[in-house]
Parts: sequence; structure tokens; C-alpha cells
Amino acid sequence: MRLATRLTILLIVITVAVAFSVGLYAVNTSTHAAYLTLDDSINTVVDSGLSDPNSALSRALNVVQNNDLDLTLDVVYPSGPITQINRGRVPFTATPTRAVVRASLARVVGVPDLPGFRVRSLDIGGGDYLVVAASTQSIVRSSQQLILRVALAALLASLAMVVVARLFMRRDLVTMEELIDFASDVAQGDTYEEIPDRRGSRDLLELREALATMVESLHEKIEVESRHAETMQLFIGDASHELRTPLTVIKGYTELMSSSDVSPEQQARSLDRMRREIARMEALVSDLLLLAEIRELPRDGKDTINLSDVVTASVCDFRDDSPQRPITESIEAGVLLEGRRDFVERLITNALSNVARHTAEFAPVRIALERRGAVVKLTIEDGGEGLLSYGTRPERFRRFDPSRSRSSGGSGLGMSIMADLSEALGGSMTTSKSPLGGLRLSFSFPSVR
Repeated sequence: MRLATRLTILLIVITVAVAFSVGLYAVNTSTHAAYLTLDDSINTVVDSGLSDPNSALSRALNVVQNNDLDLTLDVVYPSGPITQINRGRVPFTATPTRAVVRASLARVVGVPDLPGFRVRSLDIGGGDYLVVAASTQSIVRSSQQLILRVALAALLASLAMVVVARLFMRRDLVTMEELIDFASDVAQGDTYEEIPDRRGSRDLLELREALATMVESLHEKIEVESRHAETMQLFIGDASHELRTPLTVIKGYTELMSSSDVSPEQQARSLDRMRREIARMEALVSDLLLLAEIRELPRDGKDTINLSDVVTASVCDFRDDSPQRPITESIEAGVLLEGRRDFVERLITNALSNVARHTAEFAPVRIALERRGAVVKLTIEDGGEGLLSYGTRPERFRRFDPSRSRSSGGSGLGMSIMADLSEALGGSMTTSKSPLGGLRLSFSFPSVR
């Protein structure tokens, strides 16, 4: 059932219920007032004879005739006979009994023995009783007619309310239905359906904006997932190729060593080459596991790290390993970073190892760490040959220098690992040309105060 239909039914039910309740209250009030008027006329006749029972009958008849009251007057004798001295427009449906007389002596009542009548009795002496009765037929018929009119009025009022409400809410209802259809299309996979135009009340405009934002975010996620799937396919292909190459080499040397014509010198060279390929495979697998760990591990459990101390310790180790290399450092004290300590140490180690591997042993190195407002800046520069291009995010297994062999160029994962580590720490990494002539790695992280 559509929203407009549900709202229409709800509006009809509420309007009918309210109108009928108010009308029914008015009918009950009117009926009660009519019964009070009827009882007053009966009491007037009875009260006229209370002062003198001997003349009560004549006085009662006189009151009825002078006021043109629609009342029935019956005299009930002790022996049982009944004499009717005045007949109302509606005759009795049964004969008044002594039980009716006794039940109605004190006040006007309705008794089961005389259905449809209000009755009161008066002792007129000698064991005789005057029974004054009034029919309630006209009151009942009038109440029924009023109830029918109230029901008809409630129905007409509900229809009028629906028409007026539809006129006022038509634009909003149409817009709501269009938004529902749009959301249904998106849920079924049609994410490029055009969103309905801006119209309607403020709530509908806010709903439209929320749906537009949701769909835009969905588009972005779909594009990211698509790019991630393409990247993963390339990564799997490159990884299989990188692993297949050393396996092929090992297989070839294994077959060579199984030959009886191989000299001891050839066996030694073959074993040495196999060891290098195995070591390279171990390094590659280790890097692949680290990449998986960076992307899959949760980001909780962060520690506050003194980045200044970590960088200083890493620079000291690097200086010990490369004593002939000129190293310039500018490290601000007390710079804090929130993240995993092993990620931070691996990031700096990878960056300095990259310098040691790809630059001459006398190439200068400059390391700077500073805090700029809410951002921590770490810069590592070298005086090597640099890269062929800068600024783009490193891709896995893509060596920046095609002339480098696998033995000198590594697995092609070093720069990608550094970029992933930076993002895992909440920051980013960029590459640019260094004034020293080589590569400048710039890392940015949110600082901790």
C-alpha cells in the first residue's frame, strides 16, 4: 500500500472517529435533556395531587389538559381493575400492575413491565393509585435520527478533510512517492538513476539531500572497490611473476646440478645463486605479509610515540652503518605521534635503507623533523640520482628506475610499503625532487599535543 493511500485512510479514520465522538456526545446530551423534560412533566402532574389525595385525580387531569401534556393517566384499584382517565398518543403495550405502582411511588422510573414508558405513581387514598406515564418513543426515534445524521456528517467531514489535505499535501505526496521509487531503484542496483527535482517541504528537501549524499557516497565506494579490484588483479599477476622468476632460476640450477658433467666450481656458483634467489623470495614474502598486515590489522590499540626519539635512534644507526656518508639532521625535540611503534620504526628503516641501497656511498643525506601546528613533518632527502617521475603514489612491484636489476632494485615493494605505513599512521607520503639532487620523501602525520 502506497504512502498516499495509507495517509488517506488514516485521515479518514481519525476524522470519522473525532466527528462521530463529538456528535455522539451531543446526541447523548440532547437525549438526556429530553428525558429530564419528560420526567419534569410527569413530576408536575404528580406534585399537583400530593397536597390533597382526595382531589389528586381531578387536579392531575386538569394539569394534563391545561398544559396539553402527552401523558397517560390510569387508576389502579386494589381489586385489580384499571380505569384510564387520559390516554396519550402512544398507548400502553401492557397493563400497569401493583409491582409497577410500588416501584414508581418515590420517583419517575422506567420499568421492564412497561417498556418504552417513564412512570410515576401517586397514592390517592382508599388503596387506589394514580399511574402517570409518558412514552419515550419520540425521544428514542429522535436519538436514532440524530445518530444517523452525525454519522453522515462525520463521513462528509472526513471526505472534505481528505480533499483539502490532498490539495495541500499533493506536491509533498508526489515528491515522497518519487523519492521512494528512487530509493527502490538504488536498492535494486540502479545507482545511476536521476534523483527527483528539489520541491516539497523542508523535511522532504532534507530527505532528498540525504539520499543524494548516500548515492554519491555509494558511487565513490563502488569506484574505489572497482579500482581496488583492478589493482588487486595486477598485484596478484605481478606477485606471481616475481615469485615465478626465482623459482624458475632455482629449478634451472637444480637440474644443472643433477647433471653428472657439472664441475665443483659450477656447483658452488649454482648453490650461491640459489641461495640469493631463496633470500630474495624470503624478502618478497616478508614484504607481502607486511603489506597484508598493514591493511588488515585493526587501527585500535594505538600508542603515543616520541617520534623525535625514534628518528634520532634510527639516524644514529644509519650513521654507524654509513660512516663515510655526510648526514645532516634537524630534529625537533618532543614531537609526539599516535600509532603503532613497529609501523613507525619500519617506515623510517625502509626510508633510510632505500637511501643506502640506491645512492652512492658518499651521497649526502638530510633528515628533518618538525611540528607545524597540528601536523608533523618528516623529510628524508638524498643526493642520489632521484626518480624519473615524482608526485604519484608508488605502485606495487613498479621500480622507479627500469635500469635497476632485481638484485639492486629490490622487490619493488619498498616505496609502496612506506606509503601504506604512512596511511596506516593516519598520514601521507609524497615524493619530490630534492635540492640535494636526488629524492625527497615527505611524510605528514597528525600531531599529538
